[in-house]
Amino acid sequence: MTLAATIVAALLTHTVYAQPKNVTSSERPNIVIIMTDNHGAWTLGCYGNNEIRTPNIDRLAAQGTLFTHCFSSNSVCSPTRATFLTGLIPSQHGVHCWLHPGRLQMGAQANNTIEEFRSLPEILSDAGYVCGLAGKWHLGANLHPQDGFSYWVTKPQGGTRALYDDDVIEDGEVRIAEGYATDFWTDHGRRFITMNRDRPFFLLLAYNGPYGLHVPMLSEARNRHAAYYADKELQSFPRLTMHPWLLNCKENFNNPVSIRRYAAEVSGIDDGVGKIMQTLQTLGLDENTLVVFTADQGLCGGHHGLWGMSDHSRPLHTYDETIHVPLIFRYPGHIPSNRRSAMMTSNYDLFPTLLTYLGLAGGIPTEPESPGRDFSPVLCGESMEWDDVIFYEFENSRMIRTRDWKYTWRFPHGPNELYHLAEDAGEEHNLIDQPEYADRQQQLRGRLDAFFNRYADPKYDLAHGGDSKTVPFPTRVPVED
Repeated sequence: MTLAATIVAALLTHTVYAQPKNVTSSERPNIVIIMTDNHGAWTLGCYGNNEIRTPNIDRLAAQGTLFTHCFSSNSVCSPTRATFLTGLIPSQHGVHCWLHPGRLQMGAQANNTIEEFRSLPEILSDAGYVCGLAGKWHLGANLHPQDGFSYWVTKPQGGTRALYDDDVIEDGEVRIAEGYATDFWTDHGRRFITMNRDRPFFLLLAYNGPYGLHVPMLSEARNRHAAYYADKELQSFPRLTMHPWLLNCKENFNNPVSIRRYAAEVSGIDDGVGKIMQTLQTLGLDENTLVVFTADQGLCGGHHGLWGMSDHSRPLHTYDETIHVPLIFRYPGHIPSNRRSAMMTSNYDLFPTLLTYLGLAGGIPTEPESPGRDFSPVLCGESMEWDDVIFYEFENSRMIRTRDWKYTWRFPHGPNELYHLAEDAGEEHNLIDQPEYADRQQQLRGRLDAFFNRYADPKYDLAHGGDSKTVPFPTRVPVED
């Protein structure tokens, strides 16, 4: 039996630790959130991939609770990170696309795009945590610490130029960090933990890998996994005919160099996870640290004839692989181990869930009202009633997904899509024009509209004349239906 198969088998045993009903201020754990970039859940052993080596992440899952159906509410990095940190959707926080280099990022016009909102690190800082960021911020005003962080090592332009010898901000200065970026972020994460081992800390370790896009994926990896993958076919990356919607990343599509490079970068991050966990154990912090592993959004690695995320196709696609992200919680003796939850969650649910679990629900802002739902009882080993539905938006595309159905509306002129996921999990048969599904379409559209009517801020509601804080893609041009 492979390691991945062993881990999955262990996860199905549903062994549960006893744990407290609530976390009090004296019991609050340290917090390490590990967030990866453009990382589909489909790449991990604990999510069923038996080709890509991820033993440390798989072990994290076996020692905690894994959520099989977590989705991001957008499919590019700046909006998803803004949502994670605020619990708000793009139509509330106004970050509808990734921040382009310059302007908001660095220089005279630099601006923190979520400054007007009370964020997760600000709430934790006020509760007595020392907060550190090591890795990708990509929300503006990058040169100086933002939102409650006192330890701040990040990237000057947000996005990724390379995964080796990349530019970074360290000690308030921009420089080239020689070597492997994943190791650089990991080393800073370990340093922050060590520096703050005697007081409550929150670390956001925000890798800019595995990345998966454009020029960096056209050369072989330089990490220790490159040789292992050099002769692997990696059939978990579908080899299909290119989708006519694919606009960018065509050079990566069905390219064995890009496929092997992406796999090697996933395994490189897994090494980093292992080093962080070893540091916690060595310092005696393992039992008192909540570790969360997730990603900002997913990635199509050949799925549906596409490579990349929604912004690499026209129209912007909403396929599951680009929004399905890993989500694992580990807190020994408190959060159930060897457990999987199939409840459908979104990244906007993580904000209220984390704060409520930590006993900090009183710090959750009431204005604007977050669409996030608290699933912290599940982290305490309890069952709860839950509506299996998530909502998504990326500029001119909005989507509702339930357990069995997915409806995508693109304004102002489509094309729209309707999939019966219970019978068509691969989203291959668009039922939008089938008369027998007109009632289903109307029902889903009604729920979609009701959600955005409730939560969207008119000034950021693109469907009704609102604006974006970021430079939009040319997506609001009429598309033939």
